[in-house]
Amino acid sequence: MPSHAALKLMVALFLVAPQVRADQPAVTVYNQNFGVVRERLSLDLTAGVNQISFDEVTAHLEPDSVILRDPQHRRRIQILEQNYRADPLSQPLLLSLFEGQTIDFQIGAGESAVVVPGRVVRSGYVPHPAAWQQYGQAYQQTQMARMNYGGGGNQPLIEIDGKLRFGLPGTPLFPSLNDDTILKPTLHWLLETDTTGPLEAELSYVTGGMSWKADYNVVSPETEDVLDLVGWVTIDNQCGKDFESARIKLMAGDVSKLLPTPQDSSRRLGYMSSNVVGGSGMAPPVSEKSFDEYHLYTLGRPTTLRDRQTKQVEFVRSSGVGSRRLYVYDGYRPNYNQYQGWSWESIRNQAAYGTLSSTKVSVMREIENSDDNGLGIPLPAGRVRFYRRDNDGQLEFVGENVIDHTPKDEMLRVHTGSAFDLVGKRRRTNFKIDHTERYIDESFEIKVRNHKAEAVELRVVEHLYRWHNWAIQEKSQDFKKLDSQTIEFRVKLQPDEEKTVTYLVHYSW
Repeated sequence: MPSHAALKLMVALFLVAPQVRADQPAVTVYNQNFGVVRERLSLDLTAGVNQISFDEVTAHLEPDSVILRDPQHRRRIQILEQNYRADPLSQPLLLSLFEGQTIDFQIGAGESAVVVPGRVVRSGYVPHPAAWQQYGQAYQQTQMARMNYGGGGNQPLIEIDGKLRFGLPGTPLFPSLNDDTILKPTLHWLLETDTTGPLEAELSYVTGGMSWKADYNVVSPETEDVLDLVGWVTIDNQCGKDFESARIKLMAGDVSKLLPTPQDSSRRLGYMSSNVVGGSGMAPPVSEKSFDEYHLYTLGRPTTLRDRQTKQVEFVRSSGVGSRRLYVYDGYRPNYNQYQGWSWESIRNQAAYGTLSSTKVSVMREIENSDDNGLGIPLPAGRVRFYRRDNDGQLEFVGENVIDHTPKDEMLRVHTGSAFDLVGKRRRTNFKIDHTERYIDESFEIKVRNHKAEAVELRVVEHLYRWHNWAIQEKSQDFKKLDSQTIEFRVKLQPDEEKTVTYLVHYSW
């Protein structure tokens, strides 16, 4: 593994952006199903008003996010009018254009094929399904009722020889297309400029249908807790457009984004986060830097991102990462559904509250995200899978969970499952409530057993849930106060040993 200084040097080198061609598209992907696209357009304009169509946009473009400008600021351009058409030509749409008219249908194939005329009574085309969600349930129900959607209204209805039939009798043969039809989502502009001549314009817009996520694979040897960590980013493109040799960036952080709601066309979205570094002697495929209040990750080389393609890129690799296994017995398992609608005072005075318990001991993994521990990089939220290598070399899956965005020098704590050979048992031994003096005394006994072949330390967590004012009046051993209503006992257990923790808590109000 390279030294920390060498690692820092590699990261610094890759923060220098590669050369970008003028015609190279650039895409910044956010992990909540949207992205930002930037492209260069070669326009040939005349002074005055120009009509321009551009059909290389995505199917989920947000029209009001479009920015078309001269990046050199050498000439004035103004969009007088913009129209976005995102309903490309399809068989149902073309049928809808010929409703009430007669067209030919080809029935069969080869020498047995025949052509018969049929009148398109109803096309079955479902217009604007995206608007149903945008404008709310009432609008959706109205449209469904108008079209008898789901009751046959979405099926074509064709008249042949004076008889009606549901469904198409064969392959429809349409007349030639006219200039008003579109084959792909298209932007139409009325654009005014003050100068005649070519312009290398820059087009930027926000689009849906793009997302990314982080995943981590962690491998440890059979008996140690020193880890090898590999992180991947997975980019998903469902926006309806290919990006050839594009510069791809990933934005990480809680970025505020408004999306349409049924009431007004704006609903709160959020965020994104990511990060990268190289831990081997080779150049890292992704570089990371702070950007505004977030983190921006740039793929180290241009890549082609196809529509409906999922692409994975390794973005972090490190070995010799230290970790700790923790065993936590948190037996408190209340049934919150039982107390729905209760006031907290009523719950506090309920004698049976808090007596339901679990016997499972949780296995936790702690990893310090620091330079000294072989990491020290911002880690985006994602799934962490843990593997342990058996003595025969086989990797075995031993648990997984998710982490939140984790800055440098913060601690990761991941729950990976329940220990097979550790058992806890929790029971209440005494309960007394005095309504006059306004207090409750409650005692608990917690037994923990170790059936492993080695000694362990088990953390017994107890929640003092009845009231904010409490005092531990009796205890079998010292404890640590984790917060205002949580305490922790640390119990060391030898192989096949059982120990008992007891305490008496006094609540007052």
